[in-house]
Amino acid sequence: SSILRSLRYLITSTGALYILDVQSEDAVNIYRCTTRHRYTGETRQSNSARLLLSEPVDSAPVILDGFEWREVMVGHRVELPCKASGHPPPRYRWLRDNSPLESDSRYHQSVSGLLIEATRPSDAGSYVCEVWNSFGNAKVVGRLVVKQPLKAVVSPRKVRGSVGSQVSLFCSVTGSDEYEIAWYRNGEKIYQGINVRITGINNENLVMEGMAKSDGGAYQCFARNGKMSTQDLVQVVLEDGTPKILSAFSEKVVSPNEPISLVCHVKGTPLPSVTWTLDEDPVIKDSNHRMDRIITTEGHVLSYLNVSHTQVTDGGVYRCTCNNSAGSVSYQARINVRGPASIRPMKNVTAIAGRDTYIHCRIIGYPYYSIKWYKDSNLLPFNHRQRAFENNGTLKLSNVQNSDEGEYTCYVLVDPEKQIHRSVHVTVKVPPLIQHSDSQSASIGQRVFIPCVVISGDLPMSITWHKDGRPINASLGVTIDNIDFTSSLRISNLSEIHNGSYTCIARNEAAAVEHSIQLIVKVPPHFEVQPRDQDGIYGKSVILNCSAKGNPIPTIVWNHSKGAGVPQFQPIALNSGSRIQLLEKGSLLIKHVLEEDIYILNEKNENVLLWLYFGAVHVAGSSLTVNIISCITSLCVFLCFSFCSVPAMITSYPNTTRAEQGHMTEMSCTAHGEKPIKVRWEKESHIINPDMSRYVVTVKEVGDEIISTLQILHTVREDSGFFSCIAINSYGEDKGIIQLIVQDRPDPPEVEIREVKDRTIALRWTMGFDGNSPITGYDINYKNKSSSWASSQMTKDVSPQLNQATIIDLHPASTYNIRMFAKNQIGESRPSNELTITTDEAPPDGAPQDVQLEAISSQSIKVTWKPPLKHLQNGLIRSYQVCYREFGTGGSPQYNTINVDTTGDIETLTLDILKKYTQYEVRVQAANRAGIGPTSEEITITTLEDVPSRPPENVVTTATTPETISLSWSALSKEALNGMLLGYRVIYWANLPDGELGEIRNITTTKPSLELERLEKYTNYSIQVLAFTRAGDGVRSEQIYTRTKEDVPGPPAGVKAAASTSSVVFVSWLPPLKLNGIIRKYTVFCSNPYPTVISEFEAAPDVYFRRLTNLNQNWQYSIWVVAVTAAGRGNASEIITVEPQAKAPARILTFSGTVTTPWMRDIVLPCKAVGDPPPTIKWLKGNNGTPAPVSIDGRRSAHSNGSFVIRTVKAEDSGYYRCVASNNWGSDEIMLNLQVQVPPDQPRLTVTKTTTTSITLSWIPGDNGGSSIRGYILQYSEDNSEEWGSFSISPSERSYRLEKLKCGTWYKFTLTAQNAVGPGRISEIIEAKTHGKEPQFAKDHELFSSINSTRVELNLIGWNNGGCPIDSFTLEYRPVDTTKWTMVKRDSLTKNHILYDLQEATWYELQMRVGNSAGTAEKRVLFATLNVDGSEYYVLYYHTGSKSMSSQFSVWKHLLKLLNQQEFLDQTLLSNQHSLAEMLMSKNARTPDTVNKQQQTLRMHIDIPRAQLLIEERDTMETIDDRSTVLLTDNDFGETSKQKSSTVTHTVHYQSLSQATGPLVDVSDARPGTNPTARRTAKAGPATRSRYASQWTLNRPHPPVSSHTLTTDWRLPTPRATGSVDKESDSYSVSPSQDTGNSYMVSTKILSSKNKLGPGSSLWILWKANLIFEQCSHLHDPVCLVGGELVHLPPYLRMDFLLNRGAAPSGREATGQTCMDPQKSRMAKRPALLAPTPSETPSSALSSSGPPSREAVQQWQPGTSSALPQREPGDLAQAAKLSSSQESLLDSRGHLKQSNNPYTKSYTLV
Repeated sequence: SSILRSLRYLITSTGALYILDVQSEDAVNIYRCTTRHRYTGETRQSNSARLLLSEPVDSAPVILDGFEWREVMVGHRVELPCKASGHPPPRYRWLRDNSPLESDSRYHQSVSGLLIEATRPSDAGSYVCEVWNSFGNAKVVGRLVVKQPLKAVVSPRKVRGSVGSQVSLFCSVTGSDEYEIAWYRNGEKIYQGINVRITGINNENLVMEGMAKSDGGAYQCFARNGKMSTQDLVQVVLEDGTPKILSAFSEKVVSPNEPISLVCHVKGTPLPSVTWTLDEDPVIKDSNHRMDRIITTEGHVLSYLNVSHTQVTDGGVYRCTCNNSAGSVSYQARINVRGPASIRPMKNVTAIAGRDTYIHCRIIGYPYYSIKWYKDSNLLPFNHRQRAFENNGTLKLSNVQNSDEGEYTCYVLVDPEKQIHRSVHVTVKVPPLIQHSDSQSASIGQRVFIPCVVISGDLPMSITWHKDGRPINASLGVTIDNIDFTSSLRISNLSEIHNGSYTCIARNEAAAVEHSIQLIVKVPPHFEVQPRDQDGIYGKSVILNCSAKGNPIPTIVWNHSKGAGVPQFQPIALNSGSRIQLLEKGSLLIKHVLEEDIYILNEKNENVLLWLYFGAVHVAGSSLTVNIISCITSLCVFLCFSFCSVPAMITSYPNTTRAEQGHMTEMSCTAHGEKPIKVRWEKESHIINPDMSRYVVTVKEVGDEIISTLQILHTVREDSGFFSCIAINSYGEDKGIIQLIVQDRPDPPEVEIREVKDRTIALRWTMGFDGNSPITGYDINYKNKSSSWASSQMTKDVSPQLNQATIIDLHPASTYNIRMFAKNQIGESRPSNELTITTDEAPPDGAPQDVQLEAISSQSIKVTWKPPLKHLQNGLIRSYQVCYREFGTGGSPQYNTINVDTTGDIETLTLDILKKYTQYEVRVQAANRAGIGPTSEEITITTLEDVPSRPPENVVTTATTPETISLSWSALSKEALNGMLLGYRVIYWANLPDGELGEIRNITTTKPSLELERLEKYTNYSIQVLAFTRAGDGVRSEQIYTRTKEDVPGPPAGVKAAASTSSVVFVSWLPPLKLNGIIRKYTVFCSNPYPTVISEFEAAPDVYFRRLTNLNQNWQYSIWVVAVTAAGRGNASEIITVEPQAKAPARILTFSGTVTTPWMRDIVLPCKAVGDPPPTIKWLKGNNGTPAPVSIDGRRSAHSNGSFVIRTVKAEDSGYYRCVASNNWGSDEIMLNLQVQVPPDQPRLTVTKTTTTSITLSWIPGDNGGSSIRGYILQYSEDNSEEWGSFSISPSERSYRLEKLKCGTWYKFTLTAQNAVGPGRISEIIEAKTHGKEPQFAKDHELFSSINSTRVELNLIGWNNGGCPIDSFTLEYRPVDTTKWTMVKRDSLTKNHILYDLQEATWYELQMRVGNSAGTAEKRVLFATLNVDGSEYYVLYYHTGSKSMSSQFSVWKHLLKLLNQQEFLDQTLLSNQHSLAEMLMSKNARTPDTVNKQQQTLRMHIDIPRAQLLIEERDTMETIDDRSTVLLTDNDFGETSKQKSSTVTHTVHYQSLSQATGPLVDVSDARPGTNPTARRTAKAGPATRSRYASQWTLNRPHPPVSSHTLTTDWRLPTPRATGSVDKESDSYSVSPSQDTGNSYMVSTKILSSKNKLGPGSSLWILWKANLIFEQCSHLHDPVCLVGGELVHLPPYLRMDFLLNRGAAPSGREATGQTCMDPQKSRMAKRPALLAPTPSETPSSALSSSGPPSREAVQQWQPGTSSALPQREPGDLAQAAKLSSSQESLLDSRGHLKQSNNPYTKSYTLV
């Protein structure tokens, strides 16, 4: 039995057992110590021991238990043992550090020693336990060490470095003075190396040089001390800190003494240093050269070099070099200082063979003409390895060879007749080349020789050696021998320390090279730990320790041998999980020593167990696989385990015995060991008395074994438990535990619900008593609630290992009863508790039907579908999931999913922001409350084509000849094409020397390369490339500038020669028309006789005349001029003859021609004349008629040299100027055409295409102002915004598409052209709207889902987003008799909304505002909550003062009924489009000012981008909407009354008028960057300004029908011709408003029969409602006082039928005037109306032939707010002629006539 802690027994923390007050029975017991592993639970038991008692004898204390060293973690508990024996019992005293212990509650002196609780660091020290009694004393001395947890901290905490920099880390460790540190990077251990240093006593410093990009990451410091360890980490972030030059100076030409400032803007980490050089020599800082350095706020470096007074010697190539630890970068450019050219002295150059070398010819002074290199009088280059750069004087030698050594001379041509030169010597050096040698391997003690032979390279050279990256230490014992170009290593006695990499390094003047050789030292195996003999205990484990070293790493093999005599070794089976295992270092683990290992050594029956093991160590590899004899003699160890006595052991017993209740059972166990053996039985630590009536114990011996049997008669349930069979002898004891199980029928399980689903019910149960018999299974019984158990279903034999199960194949939303039974081998339990459960709904079993796809744009697909079949829905379908992805292997495998709420029988969704021209697959799933059903079949569709979204890349241009340029580019990827590639278009134009642009041309090709031919020679071309598909042209590439090659020039364009005196002749010429390059000089040839050249003269390229002297009088000389480029001489000019004369007539050397200049500049018109005597100069202007002398004033002046100067030239200065020179002997004249360039005229801008997010604009350029268009600036702004954005556009473009615009939004646009002079006039502002409109509520949709007395549910699915996402929703409601609104605001629209806590039997007013980017829509309704009993509530009470009125109930009821039936207007009225009038009036209607205006006409303002033209043709409706605009040119607005066909069947009529009134937007002075003038702030325009398209009329050409013209108050002012018949579609014109100069047509459209102007029609209902309101207006009805705005009356009808009433009410109508108070002033100011009837024509009306009446004319007075400007009577007559068949549809009050109306059709006023 176990010993428990008590007053007599004490067990210490170290496992010692103390028995206090020993008694005689303590000697009877056998004591054994049992240990249990804390983690694995494994238990082990010690040998047994007995206690021997003796009588006490007086004696001095003897220490039984003490300590020398104890370690404890701070805060833990520690026990310092000190126990002594002696008589009398000794006493104890404790000291620490030789001082008595201080009183402390944490110190407790126990029987076994000193106990310290919650140790502290101060508890550490030397402890002494003094023990004494009257016979002597003793003591225990030990040391207590209190250890603290290790803690490591790496610093710095944040490390940001750069590539190439140094990083240093320090690891600070606390908690111990002794520890080991290891460093890791990204989980891998860091070792010392060339660039890594680990220093410090404990390796706490880590220094890394030259950090690479891969060296970044997490750095960890691991500190270990015994079993304690800790770590810390920091993140090292390495940036690419290589210096980068952000901006720098450029090449320039300066004059002497002119200051210059050179700047290098550079960034890098760490901050780079900047040095400056001039022609590779450092710039010396002095008073004239200053250098400065500024650090910007961004951490960049600005380095300045300022030269205050430049001299010629300051010219040259300046270089700024930026350095930091991460790298270096430099930039250079040439600074030319005007002055005489010279060459700086050049240093001799040493070149390395096999590498490239550059030689620089550093020139100072400017200008110079050419630079050439010579070697040995040979012009370079003369082979492919030489290249001379004439532009900067650099000579490149590639792959230098010995033959390149020599002297090189640089020649510089400083003027056509002079050149200078300097020489430099190049020496070629050859670097060393080391012969390759392989790695070596040798064994310890051998000799090694490692050679290093340098087979080539210049002498002298030095050779050194390194080992593992460091110089070889002398202590290694390595001998180095160097002889000339060889070196070798000798090692006479090889050892382990010689293992490593040896590097031979050879150096000479050219370079240093190295070669590494690996030396592998082989080390024979030897034991580090040698096995020793050990004793083993039966059943226990033992480890035979063994480890060995060697190189390569040795392998350890164990063998064993049994028996005496010569050992016979056999291999040990070391399988995984076997009893004997080989440990990592080579030790052998025997888990359990077994009896089968016993072997009898002699015949004397001495039981000695011998197990002989042989351990052999060998090394893999042929040279180290030694034979067994060698192994036995050198590396073999023999081990012996012996067992001298066998303790008592239980060798056989049943683990478990089962018995059925009421039956007999018996249990037996077999014991073995040294005899005698005693066996006893226990039940759960209680000894069984065999004398009890229910127990019988029998014992018998069988051989050397003893069998004991326990019988139990008549078992009961309480007999179940654990019985112990215990065998005891003198050497030990053993126990066998037998479990007895008394079995019975099980108790029923306790069943509960675990989970309920649609078709399954998951059960969980808890098993009660199992009857001590394993459960063999469970039966689950279930049935429908309405059925009996007899018809139930049974799930039998559920596995007994389960405590839960799931019943499947149930019906959704059904109720079931469930119960269970448990079974074992004895029988079945009673039924369990009964459950009643209802299953959940199930996801749909069917997919949506009739899924169809339609590609509606390049990025949009329309998806439509129907719900799943009804029987497969499994509940109410609440939403759908539309899943789509790219089709094929290239797209993402993941579906994109959009959730859509259910709206009706047919669902629609538009997928936006898709990839262009990409095939998509789409699936649709239905969902109910339970989940999502199966997907529909996969359907694929491809989005529409679009233009390519990217330009071709890698465009490379090369000038191949003077007239051709080759192009190539990379083909566009499929993702960028957005369609089928039709080809590529190359757009190119010449950038002419005068700044003008040549003709813009384009060529198409299907290949990614092209050659442009027949180009101008030596001309800079701008080239762009684009790809195009069937949808159009894609994005153009950036302009690439390429110049064709140089060629010889053409002949000078003209030559003149004139005699100045008898021996002097002046020659002048013009540059060639085809320069074909840079003119280097001109050569003038003079011959007499021709073609003998007697002299030639050279002139600089910018000089165009020459004075020829020393000629003979009256000799005839032939003269011609030749231009020279780098390609050579060009063709000669025409040959002219001249004769020196004493009396030379006046001649002008200047040529006639055209002079072009930008305006606002000063211009000089030259006129150089010669003659003898010198001629006089006179300037005239004009070439038509008689030229007049030029005006001389402050801007114009004539100079003495004959030139005429005009300052600040203007456009009116253009014209022909004539210079006349004359003297006594003759006269001469020239004509100069002065052309002044001005900014370009405004382009004409139009809209060509719109989408929901883009608008495409096109334009026609205006006059270019005499200079090529250089580009355009497009400005755009949202409507009603003053913030403008802009884009720069290439001059070759004629259209532009703006992307990422707001949906359904109006935008304003202007365009400005630019030429060399500057930006021109801004175009007219045009407006366009992206697709989409404000939300709309479906007219046939029921708003109210349900209404009761206090609650209303609104069905908001009827809101359509108009094509633009809804972003706001506001709902307000109130009782009609209150003013307080209740408001709800949301950012999005839900399917429904519920209004709670309403008052019963109450009328409410409800208004909703739903908005998107296109605008906000409003819906207003009246509704009434029900009575408390659920009946409908109708009565409306309105209170005015003290009077309560309900008399209007019938009127309201009737009116609301009509409104609810008709919804005011049938859906066909708008033909699926917005009514133009509604759109225009809601946006542009202006409230007229009623102050000081005697006449007022209701006006409608129309802007052209908003206009919609409805054309009916052949019973179909064609819509030309704001997505397209017909471009109209000046020719379209010429003569009055001319006609031009816009389509095959429609004709546009228009008149050209002059506008005399109204504000105009004057943009003549506008410039890019300024906002165009807003309309509301526009200034008044000029008195008369011509505008386009004052009136349009659209007619059907067959059969001829008179057109109808409606004025803006929507009346027909002229009588109808007798017998005229209305057509189905008539056209009307609308006069221009004051805001714009444009007017647009308005069409009428026939309605369906149910919308005729008869009783019941929509218009009739509105007209009738208007009468009702007027009749009730005297009752001061609050609703009437709203101003005629009933529920959701459309704005255009509100205008026409509620506001346009007669101005002179009389009779009954006068009483209703107070109802119209909000409109009283408007109505009072209306002018007299022209309202004739069909039967009579008032005198005030216009007749078909007579002149207009005075009253009619007076309606259109200038300065008033009338809709049409003032017209002449003839114009009105023409209008009357066009309107001869019209008749008013309205009566004198502005209402539709109720009766006698000859028309049976109603009109849509659009």
